[in-house]
Amino acid sequence: MRWTTFGYHHNWDTKLYDEQMQSPFPEDLSILCRLFANVLGYCDFKPEAAIVNYYPVGSTLSGHTDHSEPNKSAPLLSLSFGQTAIFLIGGPTLDEKPTALYLQCGDVLIMSEESRLCYHAVPRIIKTQKNWNSKLTNEDIDDADNGSNLLDMDLFQKVGDSNFWQPFSNYIYDSRININIRQVLNPGDLKLS
Repeated sequence: MRWTTFGYHHNWDTKLYDEQMQSPFPEDLSILCRLFANVLGYCDFKPEAAIVNYYPVGSTLSGHTDHSEPNKSAPLLSLSFGQTAIFLIGGPTLDEKPTALYLQCGDVLIMSEESRLCYHAVPRIIKTQKNWNSKLTNEDIDDADNGSNLLDMDLFQKVGDSNFWQPFSNYIYDSRININIRQVLNPGDLKLS
């Protein structure tokens, strides 16, 4: 598995975030995440960090908890693209038997409060999608926006261009992309302490 980060970068050795280790957080991803968060009642959610995991078919992610962010009350949003993941979520200790879920292309998983501190893992990526095509229309996007004006139509100008999506389609034919988005800072904080 490989990964990329946006916004605050997570230090895999110390399991901490560092104010000096940041990149810009993509505005289009921020808009999408705030739309999901608003629908769920997290109106003050501010996307500040993302980890993008790239999984080839057959790869895994071992059991862990998401406890590095100072703000543990904000939800963690997980966006799935490409092949299916078997996702396990247990309890706050490794003693609790996990529940298995299939996370398929287009699924959004929300982990909030207690569930963020539960052990979770991806024991397997399995190939279930044969082909990926963008069937989303501008009318679909207008319906999803539902008058909230959170979605900028310019972000979706490439929806109907199959050449634009072909490299992405080729990659996820044998892979999965998972984007985990989180708010790092506590409400009112302007930086890490």
